[in-house]
Amino acid sequence: MTSAATTQACPLPTIEQLNTMSEAQFAAHLAGLVEHSPWVVRRARHWYPFVSVQTLFDVLCDCINYASDDEQLALLRAHPELAGSEAQAGSMTTESTSEQGRLGLLRLQTAELSHLQLLNARYRERFGYPLLIALRLHENLPSVLASAETRLANAATTERRVALQQIYEIMRGRLAHLVDWPTEAVPVAPLACPSSVVSFPPVSRS
Repeated sequence: MTSAATTQACPLPTIEQLNTMSEAQFAAHLAGLVEHSPWVVRRARHWYPFVSVQTLFDVLCDCINYASDDEQLALLRAHPELAGSEAQAGSMTTESTSEQGRLGLLRLQTAELSHLQLLNARYRERFGYPLLIALRLHENLPSVLASAETRLANAATTERRVALQQIYEIMRGRLAHLVDWPTEAVPVAPLACPSSVVSFPPVSRS
């Protein structure tokens, strides 16, 4: 059973503490930030030290925004479908499992699951990658479904930009669970403390 004391025993590092980590420690701590795409975090690390978490977030977004077309497409395809085969098999990452579980996507009724799977199939056929939605920005399944229906009408170039923006928002939510970001309000249940979190030295604020 997880207790409050257990949760408090896993504090989030500040941006100053993140800056003191080695490249390997930095990559390990932020490993779950971008789905199966460690190159984003490794590329962002080249711009450290970061003056704020917002600066780190902006750099991460830039690394994706200025990536090659092939890199962006691979990143999009690295994400699981909503309530898709990976969800059914229980093989999603901890982060995706938490995000989809918050809105009940892992326990849908048959009709709801069929509707979402149809949207997934239509979207993938039209755009060539999974339907990506930053679930932390939605309060319920109908909101998610409405967003998917609207985006299916987008032109391919428009939808690529929208899909990447969804990745940025997913990344924003995850980053707020990995680094102390007091000003960031994230409407999502806390994730479990990752086992890869490294020890970091205290930072003097004098």
